[in-house]
Amino acid sequence: MNDYPAPLQPAVFFDRDGVVNVSPGEGYVLRPEDFHLSPGIIEALALCHQRGFKLILVTSQQGVGKGLMTQQTLDEIHASMQKSLTPAGAAFDGIYSCTHLSGTCSCRKPSPEMILQAQREHGIDLTRSWLVGDHDRDIKMAVNAGVPKTIRILSHHEPAITATHTLESTEGLIDLLAEVL
Repeated sequence: MNDYPAPLQPAVFFDRDGVVNVSPGEGYVLRPEDFHLSPGIIEALALCHQRGFKLILVTSQQGVGKGLMTQQTLDEIHASMQKSLTPAGAAFDGIYSCTHLSGTCSCRKPSPEMILQAQREHGIDLTRSWLVGDHDRDIKMAVNAGVPKTIRILSHHEPAITATHTLESTEGLIDLLAEVL
């Protein structure tokens, strides 16, 4: 029997709203039927898996903390998402959500806590990992966790922190990932 731990795998960490799914704007996705995958995201996620990367969702869902939806509803939204991604080999290996109000926890972005928890639970090599996000807090979370490579999907927020790569939309994500992974 081999006593050596399994080798660490790289991961691609994905923000949810505005990256995996179409952004709800300033509001929240409050029901599974209001969750719509972003163009090209299924193919991008499947490519990451094919290239040997774990897929980890890291998302802030303050709507739970505000009482706009329950944890059960958030779980139903994520279960529905996973069900739609599974046939393409694009389901997430782990889902990490901060559902707390600002200033009431230690896991809220740009804290690296969600990434570091995923690292421990999934045996992830952060030095070979990537993060795809649409806000400065996503890019800063990656930096804080030691994830060296980032992709920003441009949103209605003006970027103040530079990402490794920037895309206009998720439609170009498959081509960029095919080049860099």
